[in-house]
Amino acid sequence: MRKPVIGVIPLYDEKRESLWMLPGYLDGLAEAGAIPVILPLHASVEELHQTDAMLDGYLFTGGQDVNPALYGEKPRSCCGAPCEERDLLEQRIYEIACGQDKPILGICRGIQLLNVLHGGSLYQDLAQEFPEKSGVEHHMTAPYDRTVHGVEIRRDSPLYRTLGKESLRVNSYHHQGVKRVGEGLQIMAVAEDGLVEALCRKDKRFVWALQWHPELIYQKDGDALKVFQAFVKACLPES
Repeated sequence: MRKPVIGVIPLYDEKRESLWMLPGYLDGLAEAGAIPVILPLHASVEELHQTDAMLDGYLFTGGQDVNPALYGEKPRSCCGAPCEERDLLEQRIYEIACGQDKPILGICRGIQLLNVLHGGSLYQDLAQEFPEKSGVEHHMTAPYDRTVHGVEIRRDSPLYRTLGKESLRVNSYHHQGVKRVGEGLQIMAVAEDGLVEALCRKDKRFVWALQWHPELIYQKDGDALKVFQAFVKACLPES
């Protein structure tokens, strides 16, 4: 049986001026039955269209903070330096993928970017801007293949239909988060302190984004693997 081919957004190390990749992104997709390929950081729209013809879906990985200019704000001192090349690449890929109704899975930065592309905004730093309600640990320390807080899954969401449960324990490593939810996005899960943890588009075949990191825990956590499997299944041509 033909395996779906999934394009993975590269990670960028500004200090080393190099592209790199966490193996969990690729290995998680492979474990779920896909062939992952790392995309170039620099590509024209025409080149991305040509590449798109060979791909069945896209994984939007974690990484640098999204440029606050994209949601109409100036960067505060608590905001990390953006990678404008990634911002541009992902905007172009998102438009192309959605135009073809190809599945997308966003992780960490992926949910933040998705929200911004739909007109939403972000907390530039949770420690400074998000009121703490329950002491939820959003920026955990190693090891990262363990869970540190719970999320409540909305019953009307595709995530609930996939996992069949209303609550989930997750790992968590981020300092920004969804503030104002963008237009056309549905909340799938929220943390114990009310922070949005998962979003989707109901008008597309599969556009999901999670704030936690299934790529770091899927080997121990069956629910994390189910997320990858649901994404890969959606990428199958016959699905």
